Amino acid sequence: MCAGQSAGELNSFTKWQHSMKIVEFTSESLYFREDLPSAIAGEGFIWIFLDRTELPAHWPLLQQAAQHLGGSQLLDLHCNDLANATHPSRYDYTTIYDLIIFRRLATPQEAACYSNNGNENENDLEAVDCPPPTEAEQALKTEFSGSAFDGIRSLPVGFAVFDRLLISIHPPGCSTASTILQRFLEDVRLSGDTGYVRTRLPMTPADLSLRMINGMVDSYLAIRKDLSAQLKKWQADLLKTSAPFHDWDALMLARSQLHLLEDLCDEQHDALQEWLDGLLEQPLETFHADAVHARLRRDHVTARARDVLEHIDRVRTHAQRLEQTAETAVQIHFSAQGNRTNDIMRVLTVLTAIFLPLNLITGIFGMNFRDMPLLEHNVGFWITIGSMVLIAVGLSIWFWRKRYLEAQ
Repeated sequence: MCAGQSAGELNSFTKWQHSMKIVEFTSESLYFREDLPSAIAGEGFIWIFLDRTELPAHWPLLQQAAQHLGGSQLLDLHCNDLANATHPSRYDYTTIYDLIIFRRLATPQEAACYSNNGNENENDLEAVDCPPPTEAEQALKTEFSGSAFDGIRSLPVGFAVFDRLLISIHPPGCSTASTILQRFLEDVRLSGDTGYVRTRLPMTPADLSLRMINGMVDSYLAIRKDLSAQLKKWQADLLKTSAPFHDWDALMLARSQLHLLEDLCDEQHDALQEWLDGLLEQPLETFHADAVHARLRRDHVTARARDVLEHIDRVRTHAQRLEQTAETAVQIHFSAQGNRTNDIMRVLTVLTAIFLPLNLITGIFGMNFRDMPLLEHNVGFWITIGSMVLIAVGLSIWFWRKRYLEAQ
């Protein structure tokens, strides 16, 4: 089925999403195939992608494709890496193909398996390819549920990149492949109708892989506003010294999530940097038989790889900035609490200083002596009370003039 010629290609693609997919790219269009081609025509390449849960049933066909179209079967170690649902981002290679494991941001539905108020089901977790939450995460679900930091969950996508074959393994329900395919289909359809191509089709498997990875990294950038808004809300609550802050568990877990995001970015950056170094070391003829076209393709792929690295750096920088913001908010909170405590202690000290001479007077007149001044005088009581009032008022005025009663 030619994507550029069929009016119903989008509907056909939607019906075709629940099995292993084989897509053939040419310089002008892309085609959905029902089976493996006997040979790759022209300068095109083949893309095979499927869900990780479908791997056991399709390993023989994948190895056949790798041997027939790529020139070598996948190593058992790399097969295990592709099947591993908890694998970190990494890069490895053989003389025939490159292996990239890249962790993408989990969708809200996938992230919900961690934070749906304690209604988790182990089978549901396996269905969305998520590891079960830890005991600490389980205990904090109620407080943490609904936070923007629920979205900082990642799942691995695996790529086996040959010269003219790409095999990608996705978590169940992953929209990365379908999103980029639908964009290519729309571009091909528009170019057929108008003669204007919005986005060039990928020239090589590496180019297609980097486009998908770039989309994964951009999904991290897309949640920056939500994360910043959540931290801004917590920061405002922390600065309200008149009311206690109740979201300490959520804030501490958010800081932990930001640490994990930094580590994730480090892994992604290292994997992409190693792959970029490998691409630069490859002979030119691996990109194209013609030297001029080979340089153009290599420059195109390496430029896209550097762009992805720059996006990863932006995500890492933002995570560090958010973590510093959270740390600063906590420090300001305790500093404000300390200032409020000092204000309270200053008021209590002033009150103590005012009542100290009054207590002294009452103590003196409370002594058990027979002859004391004013003791039997008709207005002695009122003279004493008046003196105490004058002393209290005078001390109050003195403390006020010294600004001891003003809030700092």
